[in-house]
Amino acid sequence: MLARYTIYRGKRPPSDPQPGGIRQDSRWRTSHPLRPTEEMVKSYLADPNESAWHKFRDAYVDLLERRFQEDRVPFDRLAKLATDDDLFIGCSCPTKANPRVDRCHTYLALGFMRSKYQKLRVKLPRISA
Repeated sequence: MLARYTIYRGKRPPSDPQPGGIRQDSRWRTSHPLRPTEEMVKSYLADPNESAWHKFRDAYVDLLERRFQEDRVPFDRLAKLATDDDLFIGCSCPTKANPRVDRCHTYLALGFMRSKYQKLRVKLPRISA
């Protein structure tokens, strides 16, 4: 199964326990294949409005598609890990600057992986209304 988890600075709140399985940080500072670029993140967080989100979403999905076309091996490895075990990709969202988990790159990454690997079990986070 492939899902997301929230990375906290400091102590995790008891209401959000650490998930079991394999956890991978996918924030822009990493070399993870699902990471966004620093520029994308900073541009969106500078003014996280509807227009900025659409721009981020389109650019991020295009980036993932390019990476996948150039070298799909890292994506295949992620899919294999998530087939053999529970794999969680992490980010700091939701945060004060970006309180909506469905406005996080991990949400888009899960959708991307689901579209590329239809047999992969992907769990999207629950969205509060």
